[in-house]
Amino acid sequence: MRNDTATASAVLALTGGAANIRHVTHCLTRLRLTVADPAAVDEVALRALPGVLGVIGAGTPSLQVVLGPGVVDTVTAEVERQLAEEARAGGVRAGAGAVEARTGAGPSPTDPCTAADSDTAAATPTPRKGPLAAALRRIANVFVPLIPALIGCGILAGVNGLLTNAGWLPGLTPALAAIASGFMALIAVFVGYQTAKEFGGTPILGGAVAAVIVYPGVAKVTAFGVHLSPGQGGVLGALAAALLATRIEKWCRGRVPGALDVLLTPTVTVLVAGLATLYGLMYAAGAVATAIGTGANWLLTTTGPFAGLLLGGLFLPLVMLGLHQALIPIHTTLIEQQGYTVLLPLLAMAGAGQVGGALAVYVRLRHDTTLRTTIRSALPAGLLGVGEPLIYGVSLPLGRPFITACVGGAAGGGFVGFFAMLGEKVGATAIGPSGWALFPLLTGNQGPAPAIAIYAGGLLTAYAVGFAATLTFGFRRGTTRNTTPPLPDRTPAGST
Repeated sequence: MRNDTATASAVLALTGGAANIRHVTHCLTRLRLTVADPAAVDEVALRALPGVLGVIGAGTPSLQVVLGPGVVDTVTAEVERQLAEEARAGGVRAGAGAVEARTGAGPSPTDPCTAADSDTAAATPTPRKGPLAAALRRIANVFVPLIPALIGCGILAGVNGLLTNAGWLPGLTPALAAIASGFMALIAVFVGYQTAKEFGGTPILGGAVAAVIVYPGVAKVTAFGVHLSPGQGGVLGALAAALLATRIEKWCRGRVPGALDVLLTPTVTVLVAGLATLYGLMYAAGAVATAIGTGANWLLTTTGPFAGLLLGGLFLPLVMLGLHQALIPIHTTLIEQQGYTVLLPLLAMAGAGQVGGALAVYVRLRHDTTLRTTIRSALPAGLLGVGEPLIYGVSLPLGRPFITACVGGAAGGGFVGFFAMLGEKVGATAIGPSGWALFPLLTGNQGPAPAIAIYAGGLLTAYAVGFAATLTFGFRRGTTRNTTPPLPDRTPAGST
């Protein structure tokens, strides 16, 4: 029986204790910890802990413990509770600061995946990620907390569309439309809030500046000879506006006398960043957003199968390296523009290829009871689009099945891309889930029914090719394993 309290206690103990934890957060599947002393982490014991599916970033200040969906939420909450208790008891110094930062008091904590500003981290001779990967990680951290709302509102939008098309419950559909659309109408504000929070500014000031983008009154403002439109620039404009506001706020904090700081700093921040947003950022971000939409449509219309092969085949390595979350702003921009993102169904094929590969491993290594037990437990999550259990528990440790799973994903992506080139686009009204969980979110330029059929065909293709490729090329000649191989000594840092 699952015991999240015991898991949290064991994770804390094996990562150096509460005093070694500077910050705690989580994404959909991973507990992320910033540790003061990476050498204090017992990686081997942490990997062997029941319920832990993988460990990423060991030996660096940015540690990620893969726990899986659902579990990670409760374990993270329990870790935070135990840290808070230690802090109240006066037994933690570094940990107490982390708890204080999470509850909103004190300065913003260092990014759990970069730890670039930590004095302790700077003094620790540990490997670091490149600046591009670190920047993408921080941008992803802005959007990851928004995913639950995107999923919930996206599903409601899909249900509302089905009810509207069928003519059912006409008295309820306007209410559902309002509930589903409210978040997307104000998503720029949430992006601004999260951006300032992630980059060390005052979150509410980031939200205030980003709110300018969605304010209806901007239609009266003229920039570059044209009237602005409410929402122009979308999440990209909100991200840029909040980043600028954070820089201005930090500049003011170091120069304004303490007695005037509470008055001048927020005023100058909102004024300068707001004017820059109206007379520059909204226009520029709008042009970039339009280019993203045009480019995605051109890519699928012109090179559909090739684009599908490339995106479906490379997505698993992106997940392994933690770079897939950097696509969230692109997905969100497409949803704002077109009502759905055409990229997510293509990328979802990667997980289907991995499911097919795992089934082939299950069939081929029928005497390996340990590995087959792992596959049985991880397969339901894989079918619902959560790939980490199969990545770190099956395909990546075995090596070749990871590559053949990518081949399956490429085949599924090519299938969906082929229909896109024929004019049958498949899109998702929200981001977050994939696999079977994506079905309620599917739509396209021809409506939901063709989109669902094409997507299902893509999944079946990815399953079949991933299975066949793994069964044929995924094992060395004469492979007969009775025990699961150990996970690699160091999983690539930066995955989510």
